[in-house]
Amino acid sequence: MTGKDKTRLVLIAAALAAVVLLARFAYPRLSASFRESEPAAAADAVSGESTPEPETESAAQAAPDFTVYDDEGRAVSLSDFAGKPAVINFWATWCPPCRGELPDFDAAFAVYGEDIQFLMVDLTDGSRETEKTVRDFIKETGYRFPVFYDTQFSGAAAYGVSSIPMTVFVRADGTIHGGQIGAISGAALTAGLEALLENGNK
Repeated sequence: MTGKDKTRLVLIAAALAAVVLLARFAYPRLSASFRESEPAAAADAVSGESTPEPETESAAQAAPDFTVYDDEGRAVSLSDFAGKPAVINFWATWCPPCRGELPDFDAAFAVYGEDIQFLMVDLTDGSRETEKTVRDFIKETGYRFPVFYDTQFSGAAAYGVSSIPMTVFVRADGTIHGGQIGAISGAALTAGLEALLENGNK
């Protein structure tokens, strides 16, 4: 075996070890926060293709912090809202299931927006999805919920987002209450928000 072959084997072994370590530590964190329930349609965050994903629920797992940007370009982090329950929704304008659930989020924001922080996190890659695209879309639809731009994919990385839409409910104490990968129904969204308020009043 040549020196080049030995080097190649070492690199392959190192890469495999890295994948195993990532799966060992990242998968339990995500699977602890979400359990399988009824399937819902989701769009692949890269290809935009529709795939079935499960509804999800939580264990008492700390919600990972992340940083996104508001319409004024100011950095906003989940931790900025510590002590207040939050609902996070990862979405994009090119995603049909995302568009389908946005009216329910807008209606929910009108009812719960003062008591629960809404973080409508757009996956803004700067090419397929730009801030201008999103602003034009929001202006056209008249949605009132706050939109945040994940231009650095901080939120997507923190929550292992591979399919959208994805919704996560965060308790006031900063732990994950539950969530769903795929479009969430208006009834399920309301139930999740009510549970956050009930939990905060205990």
